[in-house]
Amino acid sequence: MVKIDTPASIDSFRRFIITSTCSSFVPSSYLDDYEVFPEREDSLGSIYVEAADKVTLKKLREITFVNARDVLGIIYNSKSGNTHLKWRQIRRLNGKVTGEASQNSLVNLAESGVITMEWVENYVRKKAEESKTNINEITS
Repeated sequence: MVKIDTPASIDSFRRFIITSTCSSFVPSSYLDDYEVFPEREDSLGSIYVEAADKVTLKKLREITFVNARDVLGIIYNSKSGNTHLKWRQIRRLNGKVTGEASQNSLVNLAESGVITMEWVENYVRKKAEESKTNINEITS
């Protein structure tokens, strides 16, 4: 698990959720509409959008698509239970993502622009250095 604490736009976090859950079947009209978000019930790894105005559009498979305006926050929990992330609005369309992500979710976070490849490279480098230090301590 990787600790995440980074600024992010609502659009990048929306893209992350779509990439992680429904990219293979989201209608193209929903994909292009920045006010449409996927939601999912608790039993399946919850996704919840907290907004001032929210209307249910359509349910496809386990995903319910909603039109949301003035989004205050989004809670994302993966089906596997390995990723728990929250996006909270700071100012208008910008916010902050916090929580823990799996290795798989890191790829989706980078692809969607929530984190940069530089962030991922720094994380991998740091973990490699920690592993090297731990091995040196064991063999000393």
